[in-house]
Amino acid sequence: MPLLLLFLSRYSIIILKKSIALPFEKYKKMLKKISVFCCLFLLFQNTKAQVKDSVNDGVKYQIYQLSNGEIYTYKKPKFLGMIANIPKDVVGTVHKMGENSNLIALGSSLVATVALLPADQYLLERSREIGEKLGMEEVARYKNFGPLNNIPPNLTSGIYLIGNGTTPLLLSMGFATYGLIKHDYRSLNTASGLVESLAVSGVFSQTIKRITGRQSPAPAIMDGNPGGNWSPFPSFKGYAANTPNYDAMPSGHMMTATSALYVIMGNYPEKKWIRPVGFGLIGLLGFQMVQSEVHWVSDYPIAMVMGYIIGKNIANSKIKKNSLHVGEVKKYHFNLDASRRYGYNLVGASLTF
Repeated sequence: MPLLLLFLSRYSIIILKKSIALPFEKYKKMLKKISVFCCLFLLFQNTKAQVKDSVNDGVKYQIYQLSNGEIYTYKKPKFLGMIANIPKDVVGTVHKMGENSNLIALGSSLVATVALLPADQYLLERSREIGEKLGMEEVARYKNFGPLNNIPPNLTSGIYLIGNGTTPLLLSMGFATYGLIKHDYRSLNTASGLVESLAVSGVFSQTIKRITGRQSPAPAIMDGNPGGNWSPFPSFKGYAANTPNYDAMPSGHMMTATSALYVIMGNYPEKKWIRPVGFGLIGLLGFQMVQSEVHWVSDYPIAMVMGYIIGKNIANSKIKKNSLHVGEVKKYHFNLDASRRYGYNLVGASLTF
């Protein structure tokens, strides 16, 4: 997770201490700092991996040897490969969902969802109380800045932006820029994977939303429906006309953020700080969306497990993994043998260095 998220985590700690509302001018200055931090991260991100270029049958590769002995091999990605790979990623995700470990994870997420449903309204109300004490806004609002129409004027809206599609796109641009400048295939494949994870997350989140048809908290509260109504398989016209009444389950923001995180972790396993920082920010995002009445807590388990499967599948699809510890030649061989000579049964042992 590049330093964009690390930088935001710094401010997430501050908000727990006192109420903060960043003026728009200060936010623009913050964007400049984020850009500097991202550049510094991308500049030094590969310092712990040895890189070697290779060509096999006319295909260009780069081989990365990590400090733990693992070897990651990447092909040079094609410019529009990220678009062409999306159907394969969708099929690959469906296939991975059938693996035993992922079936267990999906089953556990369903159990967690059912367990959380009765507590959804209570958790929503308590989170709003905590949000008010922390000075967090009830609704995420954005301002325009040039061609962009989702610039958050305060930290509350900024946290919500973590799960927005803009974030993986910006991260992808950062990795792609570094990869092109430094001729780095791992960075280029990470950039491609982030775009693919955004698209595939959209496919699965929208599909499940249109199956469950769960009402979001804000309209549910207005209609007096604790926990929200369920209207499975709403019509396309009804869904488009009144989306908040049908699109709560699962959280698309949570699925997008989780899949992007696993794409980055999968490509940079040696960066141990990515996991705690990433999941810390995802937790902050989850709290923000509940306290601002965008999602119920039970909207998250399925979204996070699906994000995990999507991100891990996409990251692994771009890497050929080997290890220096596999197929190593032993320094010695110990053999037992038996034979019969001169009328005697003989047993012997040999030790070869």
